[in-house]
Amino acid sequence: MSISAAMVKELREKSGAGMMDCKKALAETNGDMEAAIDWLRAKGISKADKKAGRTAAEGLIGIAGDGNEAVVVEVNSETDFVARNDAFQDLVRQIAQTALSTDGSVDAVAGTTVSSTGKSVQDTVKDAVGHIGENLTFRRSSKLSVDAGVVASYVHNAVSDNLGKLGVLVALKSGGDKEALKTIGRQVAMHVAATNPLALTSDDVDSTVAERERAVFVEQARESGKPENIIEKMVEGRMRKFYEEVVLLSQAFVINPDQTVGEAIKAAEAEVGAPVEITGFVRLQLGEGVEKEESDFAAEVAAAAKG
Repeated sequence: MSISAAMVKELREKSGAGMMDCKKALAETNGDMEAAIDWLRAKGISKADKKAGRTAAEGLIGIAGDGNEAVVVEVNSETDFVARNDAFQDLVRQIAQTALSTDGSVDAVAGTTVSSTGKSVQDTVKDAVGHIGENLTFRRSSKLSVDAGVVASYVHNAVSDNLGKLGVLVALKSGGDKEALKTIGRQVAMHVAATNPLALTSDDVDSTVAERERAVFVEQARESGKPENIIEKMVEGRMRKFYEEVVLLSQAFVINPDQTVGEAIKAAEAEVGAPVEITGFVRLQLGEGVEKEESDFAAEVAAAAKG
């Protein structure tokens, strides 16, 4: 396969590796971008743990909650200027509150009637486009609930109550004191905002992701030239470290790094007065996964000047 300059440039941006290393990686992997990133990592050339997604969408993350259930939504706008607009913020609040009455799926939320407009969320957003004068999109939503306990929340970079650039929900199942649950739940939600764990437990980590990491660790270990039985032990040790870094309950708690999150939850049971179990979490960051269009402002002005 022919390796283009554009492919090399893309791999350089994603991996931080040099041009010739990127070209060789692409040649070795027949132009497969993800495989090339793994090849660079295995050779110790790339320090990137994962592709850094560029974000483009502006807008807001909104949260609505009612005791043992809560929902988080993402509504996008074209500019941050509109995201600071009162009308847009009110729209996000209404969508979040509407979403609370659904199962939290995008389709369910989009088709549910907004009480203040008498129209579906989808049609309410369409109407808002005309009023606000910018393209708007209801993009994502997710809901957590527990039979007994609380769903705690945290909004980072908040512009108003329950509105910001990053929103987290953490569901805690317990028959204990709700105020104590809210306190530890909010701390865990702040932790999730800071560390962005992949899963709640090691069993919940996507098998494809785990196997990909293992394959990279195997290749790195083999570069050492050690026997296979030693390589296996090295890989197992690195996988344990991997899980400690990406699994919520195994991560060092940002509030007290001497404890894991799981240990902190266990310790909180004394204050709560009953066993506590984290049953799930959701983290939505504004614009993640959306490609940003690169623009050259100077070139745009020059083009406009030429008429």
